[in-house]
Amino acid sequence: MGQGLRYLVCGGAAAVLYVSVTTVLHEAFAVRFQLALAIGFLAGLSAHFTLQRVFVWRHRERFALALHHQLGRYLIVCAIQYGVTALATSRLPALLGVPVEVAYLMTMACLTGVNFVVFRGRVFHPVGVAAQAARRS
Repeated sequence: MGQGLRYLVCGGAAAVLYVSVTTVLHEAFAVRFQLALAIGFLAGLSAHFTLQRVFVWRHRERFALALHHQLGRYLIVCAIQYGVTALATSRLPALLGVPVEVAYLMTMACLTGVNFVVFRGRVFHPVGVAAQAARRS
């Protein structure tokens, strides 16, 4: 329960940072929106990764993977999430007869749960978890 709550808090904080940085850069400093969006996205992504390592998965002294391996896997998960979200928001509205925002929120809700499981078992896992998973397969 604690990990799940910390995961949701971390995701919420990263989302707020992402939106805030993007909005402030664009509105207060007249940065082109596309550039502000990219900077906000990178700020949110960086904060999210850091919070995952430090706050959500508290066993950091016993991580099975080195930082650079975690970062690589994390970025792969992010790329897949982006692709799935792009595909879902381009196809689901017509298939389900819902607005794109509804398809987006449904996709994000599903991916939030999937990402929690992937992060816990394959990215930020402690020593021994990967070996246990391999024996069960």
